[in-house]
Amino acid sequence: MDALKLIEQASMKENAPEVNVGDTVKVHVRIAEGDKSRIQIFEGTVIAKKHGGINETFTVRRVAHGCGIERVFPVHSPVVEKVELVRSGKVRRAKLYYLRKRVGKAAKVKELVK
Repeated sequence: MDALKLIEQASMKENAPEVNVGDTVKVHVRIAEGDKSRIQIFEGTVIAKKHGGINETFTVRRVAHGCGIERVFPVHSPVVEKVELVRSGKVRRAKLYYLRKRVGKAAKVKELVK
């Protein structure tokens, strides 16, 4: 079991993004199209964080053209170039799945004032 933990720690990113539930983030994702690759930005609200260690993921939700889109990103994936924090959110839940039912301004998360 210790050998698995050593392998897990070796393959983790050193500068893993520090995201919290409720934050609005810009995720820079590397997309391969044929032999070329480009970076696409996915901006939205973090509605969930799951697992831990090497398997840690976070779910980002945005509304585009009236349709809700959710993407799950592994924290330690080489596909995720960087994660920019746009604003911090003030929430009292670990999972914000209730935002799926809300539309417009009701789906906003209050900003955390530090």
